[in-house]
Amino acid sequence: MIERLVVVGSGVMGRGIAYVGAVGGFQTIVVDIQQEQLKSAQKEIASLFEQAVARGKLTDSERQEAEARLSYSLDLASAVRDADLVIEAVPEKLEWKKQVFETMDAHAPASCYFATNTSTMSPTEIGSFTKRPERVIAMHFFNPVHKMKLVEIIRGLETSDETVQVAKEVAERMGKETVVVNEFPGFVTSRISALVGNEAFYMLQEGVGTPEEIDKAIKLGLNFPMGPFELADLVGLDTRLNNLNYLHEKLGEKYRPAPLLEQYVKAGRLGRKTGRGVYDYTNRENS
Repeated sequence: MIERLVVVGSGVMGRGIAYVGAVGGFQTIVVDIQQEQLKSAQKEIASLFEQAVARGKLTDSERQEAEARLSYSLDLASAVRDADLVIEAVPEKLEWKKQVFETMDAHAPASCYFATNTSTMSPTEIGSFTKRPERVIAMHFFNPVHKMKLVEIIRGLETSDETVQVAKEVAERMGKETVVVNEFPGFVTSRISALVGNEAFYMLQEGVGTPEEIDKAIKLGLNFPMGPFELADLVGLDTRLNNLNYLHEKLGEKYRPAPLLEQYVKAGRLGRKTGRGVYDYTNRENS
């Protein structure tokens, strides 16, 4: 029975996972190496609780109980000492994940399960950084975590059926729907999303249309809830580029990043988090 959850990384995804974990009834510790990042996460999670109460999603007493289940730490080794499940949500850099999983493996109890919130990377390779690959799995949450219903669960080569079942039960307790797929670069959702988003950048650099026109065409013509540029700005253009570089390496030419996307990232236009990506969010009208 999973009761004690640790989320490693307090960025956009980590804080979202921590929020749904606490609401789902898990004792949840959020870990980061930066105090300011933890403070930012705590502030945003508090705002999510306030919004949930205002919208009638939670009662005030439910909010207080969930907030009481949350704590924050700068010490990964200490945080995972009594954990039942650790969900890693650090940036998509393999060397960073390797360091995190080696530390988790050294200090978490043998009974603990490990999940990586990755959109493209191999849970088999990540599992190899531990002495418990059968207890390692990928749980791909979507942004914004508190709104998006899906968790894509990806089993690695060594992942046990028991670990898959644990991941499903945890996600469902968080109020999510799940799909379970076998590992392949990009899984299901990232392969499709990366193709659509990258093609949109190629169309933009070719002068096919403005970002607004392309987004509107995709939303109204294909019934997407967000246009590809709106989504890229939300996810982060640097994150999208990292994913495309990985998929290009693993799956070939159809995932080669559009030169315009690379230019935007070099210019520091990373999306909402920097105030400007494809769109300019310093103007209230665009935000």
